[in-house]
Amino acid sequence: MAPERDLFANFERMRREIDELFGDFLGRPALSTPRRAGFTPAVDVCYTDDPPRAVVTAALPGISSDDLELEVQGRTLVIAGRRRPAESHGRVYQQIEIEHGPFRRVIQLGADVVPEDTRASYEDGILRIELPFAQPDPRSRSVPIEVGSREGRSEAAPDAPRAPGDRAHDGSGEPPGRADGGRR
Repeated sequence: MAPERDLFANFERMRREIDELFGDFLGRPALSTPRRAGFTPAVDVCYTDDPPRAVVTAALPGISSDDLELEVQGRTLVIAGRRRPAESHGRVYQQIEIEHGPFRRVIQLGADVVPEDTRASYEDGILRIELPFAQPDPRSRSVPIEVGSREGRSEAAPDAPRAPGDRAHDGSGEPPGRADGGRR
């Protein structure tokens, strides 16, 4: 377990114990606010160049593949599912630390991916998802430039697109917007 997760788990355990202690001492239920249902599984995201893709690895031990769902759109990956609680019939637990319930992780990737080519495998509690990056469209297209007229109307340029830096003229010989007739 990563040191950060282990540290957080220790603080969470201490908080619960303090809440129980004060609840027992004061003769009332534990002071803590209700904890949200579910948990947040650990996820790693890395990128490879050959071929260009994102590789997402999620630690999901104890979860059936039937309880997992994946969704990909643009550059967003959603991993959702549920870890069912352990069978408790005939058991008395001294300690319960394995989190259960629903979870949902939304992961923003560094680029758009091709959902149809995404592959996922699940083995020994590790979900591995490979998401190939979408190739940028190499084609370019011309975009017509609209020219604003003095009346505030906008009209499409009548001829071929102008080169950058060309100025539209109203026939007066002055650049647009010069109200002083060229005098300074």
